[in-house]
Amino acid sequence: MSNSGRRKPPLVAPKRSRKVAKPKSARRTTAKRKPQRRSRSRNPLVRMVRAIVGWVLRVLWAIGWRVTAVVAIVVGLAVAYTYTTLPEYKALMDGRARGSVTLLDREGQVFAWRGDQFGGVVTAEMISPHLKNAVIATEDRRFYMHPGVDPIGIASAMRINLREGRGPLSGNGGSTITQQTAKLLCFGVEYDESEWESEAAYVSDCRRTSLWRKAKEAVYAMAMEAKYSKNEILTVYLNRAYLGGGAYGAEAAAQRYFGKSAARLNAAEGAMIAGLLTAPSTLAPTANLERSQNRASVVVGLMRRQGYLSANDAAVALANPAELSEAAQRQAGGYFADWVMASGPEFFTRDTTEDVIIRTTLDQRLQRAAEEALKTVFDEKVRDGSKAQAAIVVMSADGAVRAMVGGRKTKVIGAFNRATQANRQTGSAFKPFVYATALELGYSYDSVVVDEPYCLDVPGSGRWCPENYTRKHYGRVTLAEALRQSLNVPAVKVSETVGRDLVRKVASDFGIESDLAAGPALALGASESTLLEMSGAYAGILNGGSSVTPYGLTELKLLGEDEPLMGAGGGIGERVIQEKAARELIYMMSRVVDGGTGSRAKLPDREAAGKTGTTQAARDAWFLGFTADYVAGVWMGYDDNTPLTGVTGGGLPAEIWHETMVRVHEGVPPKPLPMLRPAPRRDPAPAPQRRAPVAGGNPIENILRSIFGN
Repeated sequence: MSNSGRRKPPLVAPKRSRKVAKPKSARRTTAKRKPQRRSRSRNPLVRMVRAIVGWVLRVLWAIGWRVTAVVAIVVGLAVAYTYTTLPEYKALMDGRARGSVTLLDREGQVFAWRGDQFGGVVTAEMISPHLKNAVIATEDRRFYMHPGVDPIGIASAMRINLREGRGPLSGNGGSTITQQTAKLLCFGVEYDESEWESEAAYVSDCRRTSLWRKAKEAVYAMAMEAKYSKNEILTVYLNRAYLGGGAYGAEAAAQRYFGKSAARLNAAEGAMIAGLLTAPSTLAPTANLERSQNRASVVVGLMRRQGYLSANDAAVALANPAELSEAAQRQAGGYFADWVMASGPEFFTRDTTEDVIIRTTLDQRLQRAAEEALKTVFDEKVRDGSKAQAAIVVMSADGAVRAMVGGRKTKVIGAFNRATQANRQTGSAFKPFVYATALELGYSYDSVVVDEPYCLDVPGSGRWCPENYTRKHYGRVTLAEALRQSLNVPAVKVSETVGRDLVRKVASDFGIESDLAAGPALALGASESTLLEMSGAYAGILNGGSSVTPYGLTELKLLGEDEPLMGAGGGIGERVIQEKAARELIYMMSRVVDGGTGSRAKLPDREAAGKTGTTQAARDAWFLGFTADYVAGVWMGYDDNTPLTGVTGGGLPAEIWHETMVRVHEGVPPKPLPMLRPAPRRDPAPAPQRRAPVAGGNPIENILRSIFGN
């Protein structure tokens, strides 16, 4: 049977599982996520702590932003008020309470400064770019970016202080140039003598550091930033900053240290001045040039790292460090400048509130000559370690002081001046005034005196018998020979004959103002005097017998004024002895140098006259003398009066005088001395009878004969 009637089953694929596998990623995407519930601690204590902390934070935030807003408003108001009190920046340039003194030599060249020097106003645009860049690189590299206060700089400074074991406000302060300027201005409080014990106390108070002062400084700085431009602030800073050596401001420092304007400084010089801002007195090149140069090299490195100098320019600056000008190297004039300042009117010198210009008699060539001569002799002929001192004065015949050395250390300021302040016994250097008196009374250079044992009864002292240095006697000698050999007995005899009162009067009239001895030892220089007085008295002999007042000031005027306020305060005065007597005395003194006790002072190319002097126990040794052009005096001794060893006036002092005068006369044509030139004669003329002295009193003729003979 056929099965056509039966239905055939449909053709179908084999049955498979209906569960289709899906990729894991698809499962993650389509899976229904259940929201994660924030787990909460069931511990009620923890929940309470969290609630309290949250509440405290919300309170702090609420208080914080309000306090900040209030502080900001207060600071803003303080800045605004300070802004209204600020003057125009041009009124803030010169912050000195007192003035300065600039000293010029005889040629009009600056050689010294005294007081607080202000060189004049310079602006940030006027000064050398090297100086401007050096100041910014050293003091405030973000100067042109901050609003007066630099939070980054403050944070950095505090970190450095803490790292070095100091308090956060000790040491580095992170002050900006604007803040430093605010401090220089003392926050607008000007110096008032009636309110402060001294200017130093005022400055110290302005420099005090505390949290309150820092806050005040910040307010003042921000007010300045609002009032002035950056360059105006920098201008005030560069004019008011103290830069050592008495120099206030960049221009004064540039002039004092380098003898040039602040606009002409090179990179090395600008770096040196900028380096002084850290510690001006300590780093001043006049105090220690090497230390100042080392600091300048650090500043050059800062300028190089901050892009102000190329590598090549920095290398040049380091290889050629800044050097002081000649005037600065001389340490501001030393003894001569101090003497001029002390001899001038106090209100225009030591206590001046004005800027004063003083023209002086100083010859800088002669000053160097004297300093070099002193150094040469001590280096070559004085044992190492010796504490012996010396002083030199060089002047013209009218008393104009050309050079002055007050001690072996020549580059000093305010030191003890042995040329003007040391009163020492003059010894035989006084004898020319004894013979000047005799010559004025009619005696002659060839008048005879007997050198023999001689004694006097001195009231209150007993019997006194002067002796010669050689302990010998030479019989009949002329006055010229007695002076040439510096014999003591003849000098005393002459003094006693003409009268001590007249000898004292002549010496006093020649300018020896110190108290003169009353006894017979007057003739041997028992009185004290200064080297300056003695040199001035010898100048009176050279100029023909007129008194001389040594002087150093020739003109004083205020800065910017054309008319001087005063002129020279010294010079030639009244006549003391006649010119004939002076000419004879010069001749007698020339014999001292030409074969006498002062032969070591003899000059190779010109005539010279002078006199040695050695005091008892050789505590003082002198040589004073002159040529036709200059007078010079030399003193040597110990400050504590210790006796010199093997030194007399004809020794080292005469050699110092010789070395000085050789240098002084370089390039000066020789001139003859204004002296008597006697014709050769065989026999000495007898001493004339004494003329009646002007001061009164006639000597007894038999006393004259018994002392002088004939």
